[in-house]
Amino acid sequence: MFANYHTHTFRCHHAYGEDREYVEAAVAAGIKVLGFSDHCPWVFPDVYVSDIRMTPAETDGYFKSLTDLKKEYAGDIKLYIGFEAEYIPELMEAQDRFLADYPVDYMILGQHSYAPENHSVYTGEPTDSLSDLKCYTDLVIEGMESGRYRYLAHPDLIKFTGSPDEYDRHMKRICTWLKEHDSPVEINLFGLMDNRNYPAPRFLKIAGELGCKAIIGCDAHRPSVLSDTALAERGIKLAEKYGLSVIDRIPGLE
Repeated sequence: MFANYHTHTFRCHHAYGEDREYVEAAVAAGIKVLGFSDHCPWVFPDVYVSDIRMTPAETDGYFKSLTDLKKEYAGDIKLYIGFEAEYIPELMEAQDRFLADYPVDYMILGQHSYAPENHSVYTGEPTDSLSDLKCYTDLVIEGMESGRYRYLAHPDLIKFTGSPDEYDRHMKRICTWLKEHDSPVEINLFGLMDNRNYPAPRFLKIAGELGCKAIIGCDAHRPSVLSDTALAERGIKLAEKYGLSVIDRIPGLE
């Protein structure tokens, strides 16, 4: 892999390893560009504290640590500092205010919920609700239309168990948008490694038929994932199987 833009840190409370370990694992694997995109903090309007993302109080440390590593390893690897975030319309203004003074290089969209997480189920939970399917699709497209996000992480996250025709119809909406805007479909290696419902063959089939491109995303929650060349090869083979040409960097970021 030339680049990986989907990397987490211990601050999300479900990833492991020190920041330096991720950088060193990437350098050892020959990766030339490493983007950190930990789960973005939200400024919730109540006392709720998330246990699946960094807190606002941890953000200074995130940027300080990664900025120092960016300078230290400048001769070995290019580092970017970003976030993976949901598109939740009612929380966007507060998030923008909070992040305004941070040097955020990029963001990727990972739509893990339909609403603020303390009032929503996880979109990876099984659902046969057409309302959930439409809501997920609408939020993804609206989020990408906002121009905030460089690409859509695990676009096939939703685990829809209802009508296959309805699934195809709505996923075609997402893939059509991505194709028209030359935005890649992420083949998510964490989901592949963990035998999750994504990458979903039925989604990749649609993406391939529509002529979408793909990008490999480690979604690294441990440093060792970055040096797992066999796992990366599985992702590339999956792209080839469904006729998806693989790009190795985010358009416009380099």
